[in-house]
Amino acid sequence: MKKSVLNKLSPQLRSFISKGTVRSPGRETLPKSIANRHDTITAFAERTLNHCNGGATMEAALWLRDHLGRGGKIVCTIAGALSSFQVGVMLAELIRQNKIHLIAATGANHEESYYRYVAHSHYSYIPRYTELTPAQEAELRDAGLRRITDTFLPEDESVRIMEPHLLKMWKSAEKKGERYFPHEYFRRLFAEKLIKPDSGANPNDCWAYAAYQKDIPIVIPGFEDSTMGNIFASYTYRGSHKRKGDVVVDGSIMKSGLEYFHLMYDWYLKTSAKSPVAFLQLGGGIAGDFPICVVPSIKHDLKIHKVRDWAGFVEIGSSPMSYGSYSGAGGKEKITWDKLSTASYFQIIQSDVTVAFPWIAAVLLGL
Repeated sequence: MKKSVLNKLSPQLRSFISKGTVRSPGRETLPKSIANRHDTITAFAERTLNHCNGGATMEAALWLRDHLGRGGKIVCTIAGALSSFQVGVMLAELIRQNKIHLIAATGANHEESYYRYVAHSHYSYIPRYTELTPAQEAELRDAGLRRITDTFLPEDESVRIMEPHLLKMWKSAEKKGERYFPHEYFRRLFAEKLIKPDSGANPNDCWAYAAYQKDIPIVIPGFEDSTMGNIFASYTYRGSHKRKGDVVVDGSIMKSGLEYFHLMYDWYLKTSAKSPVAFLQLGGGIAGDFPICVVPSIKHDLKIHKVRDWAGFVEIGSSPMSYGSYSGAGGKEKITWDKLSTASYFQIIQSDVTVAFPWIAAVLLGL
């Protein structure tokens, strides 16, 4: 584009246009030592992910890489059924290499990381799941096959293997008057060697195991919305429909979502005092909506105004921005809620996490 053409535009509009590269002006690209190579995933991505969601993915990956290079930290949130879809292959390695510093996950994703650890070889798949009829879905149900998109979760070899161990912990906590977070009970499965990896599983592919080894915080908003959360709810139920003789556990032994938010207060204030913190959201929903609110809540509810804003926000999700679609809300909308500032980097990648996240992970891992 000729300079004379650019000069016809306002300075603000000119700043949006780049020459010679598709990515945003001012964003760092790969060093020539890497970009000139052809034998790395990152170099291939640099040459090919240039447009639309591919370009947005590469730009986000480069920004996150540079953020870490400046001493930044990353909060990663996990929604959907990503743990059943083996997100741990990438996420666990990022944790081991100190590139992820706090995880916020749905109760389902957290427990499913464990299920992959204990029952990986028992999983089955149905790639053409969109062709199933309601009658066939009922047939799968009656056979005990719990479908998550293209994947069947082996309930007997996972949930029912872990339940007795957790129930014993819950009853012990009640007896001793102790209280723990959901993830703390689960971590004892590793610490006390109560479970072992499935013969077909690679323990290094379990992100919950990597988080346990690194002792990084895990936040689980809405624990009740998970299989083990449902089971815990049934044990704590004392209503008129409880069957006589069934086990009853005091629900107070489980720390609450409010206390998870308090954990976020303390962690964010301590961490952001020394380092900028970025937000990497994989999928929509409460896994991301819950922790991102910590900054505005610190400002407006705790009345601590001298707190660092989120340095950046990257979301990969398939939910489009539409009427009331909170999961698809763009970065600009988050500015109005004081979740992001005008100085925060933000990028929304309209894609499937299983497609886009591996590219980001590869760049962050230097592959």
